Amino acid sequence: MPTAAKLRARAARRSESTEDHLERIHDLVEAKGYARVTDIAEALGLTRSTVSNMVRRLAARGFVNYERYRGFTLTAEGRAVARHIKERHHTLTELLGQLGLEADTIAADVEDIEHHLNPATLAAFASLVDFWRARPEQLREFLKFHRRTQHR
Repeated sequence: MPTAAKLRARAARRSESTEDHLERIHDLVEAKGYARVTDIAEALGLTRSTVSNMVRRLAARGFVNYERYRGFTLTAEGRAVARHIKERHHTLTELLGQLGLEADTIAADVEDIEHHLNPATLAAFASLVDFWRARPEQLREFLKFHRRTQHR
């Protein structure tokens, strides 16, 4: 299994579309044990042809086990990358949730920013989430401060 440093280096070379596909494939495999082009196309609002081309590219890069006209699964490397993507998504969702934002705002903002964060920034956000989880009184203080100052 790749190390965290290797995953970060590879993340810099992954496109937003690649990550979206891996995330959806992971979700489907977790739910059904396999993924199909049609399911991913529907989930991402893309054509089957577009998804099929991406799945072939993911297979060539070693992320998926793919056989034409059959369901496919993630390789060990694909699972590791998908887990990293899911963890990043979860960290951002939890952080924005701690800040008291609405669910729709959180979902939209996470999708907008998750692919563009530097690993150091994400690590800082993860630490902040953990800090506030361990010290909820500090989070309450911040939220009070934010409510007092947001209309300046």
